[in-house]
Amino acid sequence: MKGIPVLHVEADCIARAWELSLIELHQKGCNLKTEYDKPTDPPSKDATMIITITDPLGEPMIHKDFPGGPEELEEYVMEVCDGIKDHLVRDPNDPKDTRWEYTYHQRLFGYQVPGLKMFDQIETLARKLAKTPHSRRAQAVTWKVWEDDDCYDPPCLQSIWCRILEEAGQSVLSMNVRFRSNDAYKAAFMNIFALVQLQQRIAARISELSGRAVQLGRYVHMVDSYHLYGSYFHEFEGRFLGMLQKRTFEQRTLCYADVKDMMEEARPAILEKARTMGQA
Repeated sequence: MKGIPVLHVEADCIARAWELSLIELHQKGCNLKTEYDKPTDPPSKDATMIITITDPLGEPMIHKDFPGGPEELEEYVMEVCDGIKDHLVRDPNDPKDTRWEYTYHQRLFGYQVPGLKMFDQIETLARKLAKTPHSRRAQAVTWKVWEDDDCYDPPCLQSIWCRILEEAGQSVLSMNVRFRSNDAYKAAFMNIFALVQLQQRIAARISELSGRAVQLGRYVHMVDSYHLYGSYFHEFEGRFLGMLQKRTFEQRTLCYADVKDMMEEARPAILEKARTMGQA
């Protein structure tokens, strides 16, 4: 193949799919420099990646080797699904405001266009599929062409697309997610986990609106640039690849069911932490 390789992995659960994607990228990705490299950094490993997870809620859902812990994972889910950090987004009309350019929750649930109303794209998506389950138009986007072409930190997540298939007498919600750029080691696992939680909420909302049960189908994570930065190769090879040889898959993973209560118990402290972020 000429150009950037296109890689694909498929697995039954989030933890296995993420692990396989890192192995595949490390082995078959090409070498590419990035805009964030220091002069002494080696090039990144990069590829276009398609990750198919056939049972997004299947256990084990959590991989122990993602850079974080259960409470950090719960905090990120709350950031994406509940908008606990939307107050940290900068005012685009204030050039002196140096807060965040965006949150995914704000772009998906409160997409703002100058001169127009705010758009809750997830609610619109759910209502569209509740009315017409086979619609191909149920999507949400993040990119703001009037801002993001030139801003310092544009969103990596680009779009979410959902559709329902009637399968063996059940309504099954499939979801495709596209990223333009995804740090495979330090971000992708948390991205996937949180977006699967969002998929579950979308299914629940469609069920509420339509009066029929909606089950979760496969989740597909598509990334234009799925990369391992050269700056952390040593850490990745020592921590992640090293553990592949020393521990079984069961030892490398956690069942979400075993830590879910602990994660939910952390929510009040996470909310308080988020509330105080950005305060002088």
